[in-house]
Amino acid sequence: MTKLKVTVAVTGLNNIDSPGPGIPVIRGIKESNDFDVRIIGLAYEHLEPGIYMHELVDKTYMIPYPAEGKDALFNRLMEIHAKEKIDVIIPNFDAELFSFIKLEKKLEEIGIKTYLPTLEQFEERNKSNLPEYGKKYGVNVPKGAEVFSVSDLNNALKSMEYPVMIKGKYYDAYPAHSEYQAGLYFSKMSAKWGLPVIVQEFIKGTEVNVIALGDGKGNLMAAVPMRKQYITDKGKAWGGITIEDSTMLDLAKKIISKTKWKGGMELELIRTTGNKLYLLEINPRIPAWVYLAVGSGQNIPESLLKLALGIEVEPFTRYDVGKMFVRYSYDMIVDLELFSKLATSGEL
Repeated sequence: MTKLKVTVAVTGLNNIDSPGPGIPVIRGIKESNDFDVRIIGLAYEHLEPGIYMHELVDKTYMIPYPAEGKDALFNRLMEIHAKEKIDVIIPNFDAELFSFIKLEKKLEEIGIKTYLPTLEQFEERNKSNLPEYGKKYGVNVPKGAEVFSVSDLNNALKSMEYPVMIKGKYYDAYPAHSEYQAGLYFSKMSAKWGLPVIVQEFIKGTEVNVIALGDGKGNLMAAVPMRKQYITDKGKAWGGITIEDSTMLDLAKKIISKTKWKGGMELELIRTTGNKLYLLEINPRIPAWVYLAVGSGQNIPESLLKLALGIEVEPFTRYDVGKMFVRYSYDMIVDLELFSKLATSGEL
């Protein structure tokens, strides 16, 4: 069978202790039997490890930080597209999605496809909007508030019990056991991710996650539930196992159906000792543990690529239960010459 030749650009190459999803997304796509893929890495930092993984990434280009705005991003993508003829871009960071969503039509006009939620879908599931989201869609969510100052924080804490979760606008979350500790985490989060910072009720239980893929019409195309087995100090899963849990799958189906979500998403959940599911947050893209789904029989990156290209995809109906992933790190040896070339030319 002849494979379809495609050029796919992927962000999120920072395969570190808080890894980006780019490398596992690329692995899933590379394992497809239907595509002959050329991978273009899009990087923000010169030391993102994926840049130097030449067996996975064919060429890398530096792109401007999201803070520089969508026009700077579009101009850079135009330059790269002129050289590479990109078919599809798969962005993998929360902070960059706003710009990519706003540029969706302009990118399509020059021949680059994406597969992203609408701006309304993206914004209504923001951490700061989660209480309203829970009411609207009938989902259990912890009590919470967005805070813009230490004064706001202290007012919010008066109606809450310790510990509380202090969360960054895009990433990171820490449990605070006192007003003083909450203030420290507030300063840390606001400095790193900007305002607002989210203060949220702490729900005790088991951390579980669902990766899901929606087609934009209300259909759940893929879903795999996972229980975290090993969690880093940043709250990231360093090990996990697929589980059989119909209630988690039903929740994913309900959210995809009611919101008509388009693209990948991750539901971060807590299952309490009373067997109640709470939605802690929705990550609006494919998560970094996506390769567990691939290894369990659902190649979500491949399906997303097909949907972006307008290829018909059958929904996955099963996955292997009891499959585990365990992350590891290893040292790559890279010539300084490669780093220097990337730093001076913006491409490698």
